[in-house]
Amino acid sequence: MREVADFFIYNIDIVGIIILIATFFPIVKLMKELPPGLLRRWWNILILFILFFVLSYVFYIEERRFGIFMSIEMIVPYILFFGAIFVFFVTTLALRTALDVKRIYTLEIENITDSLMGIFNRRHLDRILHEEFSKATRYKLQFSVLMLDIDFFKNVNDTYGHDIGDLVLKNLGTLIKEFSREVDSVARYGGEEILIVCPMTDAQHAVALAERLRKEIESTVIVPADETKEITELRITVSIGVAAYTSDISSAEELVKHADVALYRAKDEGRNRVFLCDGSSPDDFLSSRYPIKYHSRNGSL
Repeated sequence: MREVADFFIYNIDIVGIIILIATFFPIVKLMKELPPGLLRRWWNILILFILFFVLSYVFYIEERRFGIFMSIEMIVPYILFFGAIFVFFVTTLALRTALDVKRIYTLEIENITDSLMGIFNRRHLDRILHEEFSKATRYKLQFSVLMLDIDFFKNVNDTYGHDIGDLVLKNLGTLIKEFSREVDSVARYGGEEILIVCPMTDAQHAVALAERLRKEIESTVIVPADETKEITELRITVSIGVAAYTSDISSAEELVKHADVALYRAKDEGRNRVFLCDGSSPDDFLSSRYPIKYHSRNGSL
């Protein structure tokens, strides 16, 4: 161990060269991932700096051994000077890289987010649904979806105007996001319909979650009163359809269709309530075979 330490101390310049040369590998790999442009040119300049320091190390070693050109005391200040420039350049490059990463992240979030409601959009929802359905079928996991629709939303637009209607959607999206669990994914399915994907959740717990959400929305002032706009406080209710994955459901689309049927049953029964589809086909429900179980307001199945 002592021999290794002594080698490192007396050959620190050689170790420095090895470390500098090793930095080329991650930088070259990183540059392959960068698109052409200013940022890639900056990384090219960084490579030139590294080459300069490698040559400086070599020159320093030769000068220490043979002393041909100038004294070591003269070499060190030059290396330290360019080292300071190097540190400044690296910090500047790190800042530019961080800003680019932030910009890309922002664009990625915007690409998967509904601009009005602030929840996932339909494109990202389809991806999540297929991923969760694949995991559920492969590993025999529980998996449920909740489809939610605002009751009489057309009346809100007709009475208060589309600006207030948009505000209702925005505030509802925020409410559901804050209410949902971290593992859940909330997305705008279409219009005022919202789909909540609930991994690792069986039918009973999905219905309980839906019922708590229904009560939370019912008790919340979704738009506060505003005398300047002659608006009294506005509350809404929602109907929710729940469907849980079972082995006879062959696709994510079919699971969503079950939730959609349960949702329309909730609307037909008077709205502001939760219905569970028990896994039978929607066609069975439409032919009055009653595959829908009503979840009562008191929380029991």
